[in-house]
Amino acid sequence: MMNTFGNLFRVTSFGESHGPMVGCVIDGCPPNLELSEKNIQKYLDKRCPGKSKITSERKEKDICEIVSGVFEGRTTGTPIAVLVRNHDARSQDYEKLKDVFRPSHADATYQLKYGIRDYRGGGRSSGRETIARVIGGAVAQQILKSTKTKIIGFAREIGGTFFENVDFNFIEENPLRMADKKEFEKIFSQLQKIKTEKNSLGGVVEIRVINPPAGLGSPVFGKLEADLASACLSVGSVKGFEIGEGFTLSRMKGSEANDSLVSFLNPGLKISQSRVQTLRNANGGILGGISTGEDIWFRVAIKPTSSIGQKQKTIDSKGNEIELEIEGRHDSIIVPRVIPILEAMTALVLVDQLFLHRAQIGK
Repeated sequence: MMNTFGNLFRVTSFGESHGPMVGCVIDGCPPNLELSEKNIQKYLDKRCPGKSKITSERKEKDICEIVSGVFEGRTTGTPIAVLVRNHDARSQDYEKLKDVFRPSHADATYQLKYGIRDYRGGGRSSGRETIARVIGGAVAQQILKSTKTKIIGFAREIGGTFFENVDFNFIEENPLRMADKKEFEKIFSQLQKIKTEKNSLGGVVEIRVINPPAGLGSPVFGKLEADLASACLSVGSVKGFEIGEGFTLSRMKGSEANDSLVSFLNPGLKISQSRVQTLRNANGGILGGISTGEDIWFRVAIKPTSSIGQKQKTIDSKGNEIELEIEGRHDSIIVPRVIPILEAMTALVLVDQLFLHRAQIGK
């Protein structure tokens, strides 16, 4: 099984939704990086459940414990192991589902591939696995401080409504992590109604990487946008990836789509000082698979939460058709909790590519 992500900066994820704990082992982190549980916890707090009336009511504080690789507040260069203990799992909620394949879940494919599955909350296919990604991303974000790179994610669309306004200051002030204050009350009311109907909504997340290093990524099979797409599509519930103007470019003429270069700053200098600038950044800060130094921006499609309380038709492990009502505590929308995970995966890709670049170029 592929439980390790990265090349030079590697994160190995472990644990199940209803097991004793989840966590990760991080290898390839340089020594002498300032790191504590506090540095990691602020990112875990963004993805944990129980934050609002439209997210899962599972009460998990997701308190992290660093158990190796850090001494006196600094990394030692050895593997960093971090764990989060599960406290509020209710395995009895899933007893009725042990022989049932839930629609749009991984139940059937896990059974098909392995011949065995942990039906309690989905086991490894549960969203709790993403705790490991957020931990790894938190460490990656500490590394990126040296390049003054900032990663910001927000809900660009919910339930088919596209939000025009972007106010970065509003993102952490609302439970949906919307950047459009004007549209918030209407959308939140819509989601409260959706919850009473035992239904769910999906949306689109936009990620902005402010001040990324230039020169990351390689032509052909090491393209930066390919790594970002792979990282994002590895997150459960993600069903689409678009870099820059993406699909809009496919509907233009070449004369409309082409994005003129307006400056080429300090070529050949240190990676943090070099930049290419285009007129409108139509390609999302990446050309030929290599970052230009402009802001990287892309969008990710998130499907509606699959676990809903409405009656649905499905089959059991013997192939019998049944009617299913899923019980338990589930999100009416998963979008706001996916955002810190996508931010983490973005950080992991950037750090891995940064280390690969330094190894190849020697800067």
